[in-house]
Amino acid sequence: METILAIGVPGGPEWLFILLAILLLFGAKRIPDLARGLGKGIREFKDATKEIKKEVDDAGKEIDKP
Repeated sequence: METILAIGVPGGPEWLFILLAILLLFGAKRIPDLARGLGKGIREFKDATKEIKKEVDDAGKEIDKP
């Protein structure tokens, strides 16, 4: 199973090519903005996940009350 998953993972030279392509497509000035937006999206996703988990835990505690 591990060998099947390892087939699709890019190695060192592939990552270098991907980064170079991103640099050429977006330019050096746009990359920090893209990274900042990606970071904000990840942070919002984590916050939403924590909020949903808290709501589920609170609902479970209410059900367990006698």
